[in-house]
Amino acid sequence: MAKAKKRSRHILTTGVVLLVAGALAIAFWPKPTMVDIGEVSRGTMRLTIDEEGRTRVRDAYIVSTPVAGQLQRVEVKPGDPVIRGETIVAHMRPTNPAALDVRTREQAQAAVNAAQAALRVARADLNAAVANRDLAQTELTRTEQLVKRGISSEAALDRARQTARVAQANVDTSEAAISMREAEIANAQAQLIGFDDPRLAAAIGTRSDDIPLYAPADGRILRVIQQSETSLLAGSPIMEIGNIENDLEVVVELLSTDAVQVRPGDAVIIADWGGGTDLTGEVIRVDPFGITQFSALGVEEQRVNAVIAFTSPPADYAGLGHGFRVETQIIVWEAQDTLIVPASALFRSKDDWTVFIVENETAQQRTIEIGPNNGIEAQVTSGLAEGDRVILYPSSGLSEGTNVSERVIN
Repeated sequence: MAKAKKRSRHILTTGVVLLVAGALAIAFWPKPTMVDIGEVSRGTMRLTIDEEGRTRVRDAYIVSTPVAGQLQRVEVKPGDPVIRGETIVAHMRPTNPAALDVRTREQAQAAVNAAQAALRVARADLNAAVANRDLAQTELTRTEQLVKRGISSEAALDRARQTARVAQANVDTSEAAISMREAEIANAQAQLIGFDDPRLAAAIGTRSDDIPLYAPADGRILRVIQQSETSLLAGSPIMEIGNIENDLEVVVELLSTDAVQVRPGDAVIIADWGGGTDLTGEVIRVDPFGITQFSALGVEEQRVNAVIAFTSPPADYAGLGHGFRVETQIIVWEAQDTLIVPASALFRSKDDWTVFIVENETAQQRTIEIGPNNGIEAQVTSGLAEGDRVILYPSSGLSEGTNVSERVIN
């Protein structure tokens, strides 16, 4: 009986020890490291420069005043269609005279009085010249008769003819002087024209001096710069006209370090413009000069304008206009049917690019060679095969041969 009890106690003790040992083994058994796993795939890879841009009309026309004058109120509105040489977009009239102060008016009146006095002098000179001419003509007639009778000489006749011609020239000079004095009077009187002058009211009441301004190109009114009636100098801008249907392009301000990678002919994807699908375009020009700008953080940057032409049909971007915001992706490199590895799996080991691949639930370090890297994906030129599983965001504690398990996100 005692032996049976002792044997039972021994068996129970042995069982307890085995259970405790198993629990401790399970508790301290190494667990696999939880990791994120990606896969090497084959497909199309692109290297793009992403930047915000704005649309603009390639050939925009500024309608300006041809002469200084009074601009009438502009009746056209932004968006109105215009036809070159047919649509009248604005009207102008000659500039109204300036208001005269007391001094200016008195000076102008004195100029009129002086011109009238000069006219009277010119007319008196004309009377004297006419009298001298008549006397010279009489003397010439008398001398001719004396020469026929042989009383006077030919020399006397020549002197009489010269005197007559000089007298006639003096008459012509006096008549021209009268015309000049009359013009001076008209000019001096014009300086006296004011807002209360009846001649001004008559001129304003007619449309004879109206200057119509015609549209310089086919298209639409983009914006009206000056709409209210006002006096403007010659060359003052009034409105801007452009063709948004067939003459729209995109301007992108690139960092100079990015601009050197862009070439005319590079394909462009235009996104986030408000439509349902992305648009396509092509770089047609990269400006050869940079502009210094400051970022929102106050950092000085050198920006270069790149001009992009739409290759999508105009009907696809019918809602776009002048000065709209878009997002552009300029494709500077592209490869078809190439091996692609997630860029987050890459890390440097000395001077080589390295990844951890998962084989038999263990991490195996492998050195690879890559091509272009866009920060999200990288091209694999050697070291990996399609379908290889790689560890994403490898930690510093991960090493060769470590047991790993894929992290599952619920």
